[in-house]
Amino acid sequence: MNDSILFIDKPIDWTSFDVVKKVRSVLHLRKVGHAGTLDPKATGLLILGTGSKTKELNQYVGLEKEYVGVMELGVQTPSYDSETEVIEHCPFDEISKEQIYTTAQKFVGAQTQIPPMYSAVKYGGKPLYRFARQGEELPRAERTIMIYSFDITSIALPSVDFRVVCSKGTYIRSLVNDFGNALECGATLRSLRRVRIGSFSVDSALTISALESLVLSNRGE
Repeated sequence: MNDSILFIDKPIDWTSFDVVKKVRSVLHLRKVGHAGTLDPKATGLLILGTGSKTKELNQYVGLEKEYVGVMELGVQTPSYDSETEVIEHCPFDEISKEQIYTTAQKFVGAQTQIPPMYSAVKYGGKPLYRFARQGEELPRAERTIMIYSFDITSIALPSVDFRVVCSKGTYIRSLVNDFGNALECGATLRSLRRVRIGSFSVDSALTISALESLVLSNRGE
């Protein structure tokens, strides 16, 4: 599988680099890279390149992304997801389903977004999450993103299921946090899965265990 593009279904609680390291180990290759990072708490499609194909990874970075996820209304965490503990509870009893649907549509289109402190965005050469874990809040530059669609697929308060199609550079955690602020009750991302990058679906991706089994089979073990 040297000089190949691989489609991997990233497991929960793995960093994107954990996947890269594992693929290096399983395939006994030194040169492995990935296009588009997924947060540790997110699962789903991760595109990797091996050998000479690492040079082609940039062509995948700019493709639109599709996610499905679940948010919880009425709670907020510093990381905007389940990586950190809840620091604030707010009532959500008076939030109607109509408000939820209507508010989601207000986020469709071009907009600016501030990356969360718990992110790999660099500040002084170090990822922001290192400062966040020390309780520091640093200024972050806004970035322009595009939300092509933000569909609410199910509501069972406090849980809200959704599907988002967006541009590169979009933090779904930040989108959920902003959505909760717009509803004035707060919201935290509880699960997230990337199901598509451009025309590539997670349905065609290999799990880590499937990759290991394939490699063993090819070796006749």
